[in-house]
Amino acid sequence: MTLLKTLLIGALAFAGATASAEELSIGYQKSSVNLVVLKSRGLLEQRLKPLGVTVKWTEFAAGPPILEALNVGSVNFGMTGDTPPVFAQAAGTNLVYVGFEAAKPQGSAILVAKDSPLKTLADLKGKRVAFTKGSSAHYLVLRALKKAGLTIKDIQPAYLQPADARAAFERGNVDAWAVWDPFYAVAERTNTARVLSDGRGLSNNFSFYLASRQFADQNPKVIAAVIDELSKNDAFLTAKPKEVADILARYSGQDVGIFETMLARHPRFQVAPLTPVVIADQQRVASSFHEQGLIPRAVKVQDIVWRR
Repeated sequence: MTLLKTLLIGALAFAGATASAEELSIGYQKSSVNLVVLKSRGLLEQRLKPLGVTVKWTEFAAGPPILEALNVGSVNFGMTGDTPPVFAQAAGTNLVYVGFEAAKPQGSAILVAKDSPLKTLADLKGKRVAFTKGSSAHYLVLRALKKAGLTIKDIQPAYLQPADARAAFERGNVDAWAVWDPFYAVAERTNTARVLSDGRGLSNNFSFYLASRQFADQNPKVIAAVIDELSKNDAFLTAKPKEVADILARYSGQDVGIFETMLARHPRFQVAPLTPVVIADQQRVASSFHEQGLIPRAVKVQDIVWRR
């Protein structure tokens, strides 16, 4: 290889490593209240236009597929619950935590049918429990079992995405269903479920914003702008819950009452950098999965917390 060719390759590699993004690709889900409302208001597009950045939105069923998409590069920013980042980090995904929203332990629950004989968490022993593998509901199940003196080996897990889990639950094909809002609120509003336990005392249920490390490192101004717009959106979300519920209902095609129920148990939506307390809580999530052999290696959450 000639010296000139070597220099050209090096220059191109350097240019690629430092190039600014022209598109922010966001992965979101029905529980991503802040992102859904921000999308409907068009505020992020306005904020990023002076930076020459457009926004692409892609909806996913749950957090794990968002981070799978982030791993392959089809999205570069997303929001999930506490557990998907742990599985992604253990699998070697090159991602970083860029922010979090306040804990919402009442926003997820383990549900049973209204006429179910199951009354306590200990009653889950030997039962078929539906939840999405690698989701925040997965961690809720682990914590609930531990409280009852059980482990994941004491139940029959049914690893299902929310829509499939709901169908199985309504048909009576599973004994319990662990899920988050708005799916939890839907089950309540349709009067088909009873709460065996919500997340209080079991899981703080933080929401996290994540980005590919490469994107965050190359585009700190974009990340900062997104976090700022999400945080400013909190004022709208908390001041006008009925209007927010209406936005979410139109987006999803669900009854507005579902989102009024969901928002009533959701705290503020301001986004902030991870604190030592939040990092420690997230480390407990990671350690719980490793201790039960559910992730292939131990992970240190601190290692993938982005520093601006």
